[in-house]
Amino acid sequence: MAGLVHSYDAVQLERYLADHVPGFTTLDGFEKFAGGQSNPTYKVTSGERTFVLRAKPPGDLLASAHQVDREYRVLSALENTDVPVPRTYHLSGEQSPLGAQFFVMEFLDGRIFWDPALPELQREDRRPLFSAMNRTLAALHEVQPEAVGLANYGKPGNYFERQTDRWVRQYRASETDPQPDLEAVIAWLQANMVSDDGQVSLVHGDFRLDNLMFAPGRPEVIGVLDWELSTLGHPLADLAYQCMQWRLPNKGMLRGLAGIDRASQGLPSEREYVAEYCQRRGWSGVTNWNFYLVFSMFRLAAIVQGILHRAANGTASNPGTIDQFGPALRLLGSMARDLTETPSEVHL
Repeated sequence: MAGLVHSYDAVQLERYLADHVPGFTTLDGFEKFAGGQSNPTYKVTSGERTFVLRAKPPGDLLASAHQVDREYRVLSALENTDVPVPRTYHLSGEQSPLGAQFFVMEFLDGRIFWDPALPELQREDRRPLFSAMNRTLAALHEVQPEAVGLANYGKPGNYFERQTDRWVRQYRASETDPQPDLEAVIAWLQANMVSDDGQVSLVHGDFRLDNLMFAPGRPEVIGVLDWELSTLGHPLADLAYQCMQWRLPNKGMLRGLAGIDRASQGLPSEREYVAEYCQRRGWSGVTNWNFYLVFSMFRLAAIVQGILHRAANGTASNPGTIDQFGPALRLLGSMARDLTETPSEVHL
């Protein structure tokens, strides 16, 4: 099986979608997209129309995880902003024909790149793609949450303190094997917590290359996808999370840019990427950079641990790649711990 899929009655689902989704008539196709470890996502065809349906996975779920209703809310709120997102059509209740809450959105026809080294592009086409990604991230952080009805989309207070507490709890709830490096990282984050500087923006939570849809033939983002982890928080969380790609090896499931001669391949360096973002935001630079990277690595490690937990319970969305997640968890722990023992970089 390509991954855990929902059971459903085709007649019942067809009737439901026809009643709730504009332009939907008959259920002619229902196919799970490959990849993904969180919320199962399906390509749904109806006559000449194509939709995307994204659902909570079946089975017992961790508290505060798989909130497709939050994804639906933020996508709907961003529809008329400078942040490109697919149009939303319908959010179901928990008691749906799939046996789980889901939402239906627009199907975008574009390009998704899985390798940040962009081997399928010519050298001169790579940097413009990164610049488009950078521009989209800056545009997201310029959105005023209250102006789009998202003033209460997150909790007040120190975002990094709150999120560290949350992800430590998530990690503990799904822990399978002891990870000494991650235990050291947890202690370091708690002992070196940054103070709240008052910056609040909408953060995506999983902003990376393969969660962006690019236009065919040009370096333009036409859709930011996978908003499950979005909230109100600090923009540096998104920036550092994306910049992990410059540190991760260009192999395995956590594919990054480490070991690649970026200049010769037409790729920006991490420092150049951060500088471009700061210029767009009108910032003079970033201090205490290592903290944000360590936080991002631990947060991703907690997510990976959750996937391993779901695999053990038989509820992983894409169990075929689970054997890669143990090494990824250990790699993130080792890299994060190394950063805690390294003088913090300053980006100016």
